[in-house]
Amino acid sequence: MIPGSTYHLFNHANGWENLFSEPKNYEFFLGRLSMHVLPVAHLYAYCLMPNHFHILLKIRDEEELTKYFTSGNEFIEAGSDALPQKPVKEIDGELLIKKISKSFSNLFNSYTQAYNKMYDRRGSLFIPNMKRKEISNDGSFCKVVHYIHSNPVHHQFVKTIDKWPHSSYQIFLSKGSTKLDREYVLNIFGGLDWFIKYHQQPIDPKGKFLDS
Repeated sequence: MIPGSTYHLFNHANGWENLFSEPKNYEFFLGRLSMHVLPVAHLYAYCLMPNHFHILLKIRDEEELTKYFTSGNEFIEAGSDALPQKPVKEIDGELLIKKISKSFSNLFNSYTQAYNKMYDRRGSLFIPNMKRKEISNDGSFCKVVHYIHSNPVHHQFVKTIDKWPHSSYQIFLSKGSTKLDREYVLNIFGGLDWFIKYHQQPIDPKGKFLDS
């Protein structure tokens, strides 16, 4: 993934298993996402489903990433623990991209290790190659946010978007603190009222993304 670019990310459980078996799994995943990914990306929207997830984010720019990776604040996984990574002294474009990819690997490895320990299982939990699609304009951005929040309705877990507890939709209706870049998203939609109205329309079948 390239610094400064926006992506819709999707990953699925390996085989017929679930990624999330109970509510605390969703919370733990978001905690690890915050630890490993948010230092390298701005989070715009997410939806966690029992056997897959969707995330919309923007990779931070080169200056922010360079500062982070040379600061000593990066975490790596050692067994089931997250430990500070030794900072790099110099970083070029190629290494920067590798470090971004490693941040996502750390997320998946960290979650899998904890999940395996909790449920006495072994082996990989996620499909190895996470799917991604670059988002290049505001129209596509709005469609993806809508699609992500509508995913539980699409899969018939709930009848309306606001009933699913494991997406970012309700965060946009709240004024509480959040690690989402809420104001950025609402500005693209033209404000909260237009955000809500946009989410009340049916999903465009041609607008399905990645797991269609």
